[in-house]
Amino acid sequence: MDLFSLDGKVAIVTGACGLIGTHHCEALAEAGARVVVADLNEDACSAVAARLEEGHLGVGMDVTSRESLEAAKRRILGAFGRIDILVNNAAINDMFENPLLAGQQSMFEHYPLEMWDRSWKVNVSGVFLCSQVLGGVMADQGGGSIINIASTYGIVAPDQSIYRNAAGEQTFYKSPSYPVTKSAVIGFTKFLASYWGPKKVRVNTLSPGGVENSQDVFFKNNYSKKTLLGRMATASDYKGAIVFLASEASAYMTGANLVVDGGGPLFKSEAPASSEGQ
Repeated sequence: MDLFSLDGKVAIVTGACGLIGTHHCEALAEAGARVVVADLNEDACSAVAARLEEGHLGVGMDVTSRESLEAAKRRILGAFGRIDILVNNAAINDMFENPLLAGQQSMFEHYPLEMWDRSWKVNVSGVFLCSQVLGGVMADQGGGSIINIASTYGIVAPDQSIYRNAAGEQTFYKSPSYPVTKSAVIGFTKFLASYWGPKKVRVNTLSPGGVENSQDVFFKNNYSKKTLLGRMATASDYKGAIVFLASEASAYMTGANLVVDGGGPLFKSEAPASSEGQ
């Protein structure tokens, strides 16, 4: 079990106050790491860090701003003197202000360019900048682990039928920006793993499936039927994977995409029933 120990390591989690970000922080702290809880709201970060007990740090940080990241780096190095693990978890997923109009606004034909651009700035450029500024410290140190959070939708196209209610109404379409940006994260992981391999910085992707979070019952049922385990994930289902990728347990693993989604890569629309006699 010593392979999974993170004693003496310093880990940064971006988007740390989100649904699964807090669980990433808990997992790393439970394995022995000193965790930097990083998100836009410093007060919220400090509150999460306080719940992890002593020795952890909350830092307000904007992943799309080099100036913000450089300031955060100075604080982290001032507090701990090193960076060993970076979890690039910060991301945005489209939200539409009026649920009654979401079905129309989320259609590809009507999808706003502004939402597309915003997703690329956070989900891809944010991963790029955090890796460059914070991951660069690991390259200078001669080792570390970067974990980029992608999605099952970075591997397969969304099945739009799961957003259809029992009456057959399409309440929402999964818009293009989240799947495309998460696919880009997987590609960036491969680039960076190759580039920083000589520096002993391992770079891997974790691709989670959908997490249950008070969605409509019809959606949870539709999604669950598409997974081999027959359910959506809980927010804590990824804790083991994070510790594995951060620790020496995965010492010979880089440039890989670890898929933890209940069998979700087999996501596909059910084939239409055959006509009698065919």
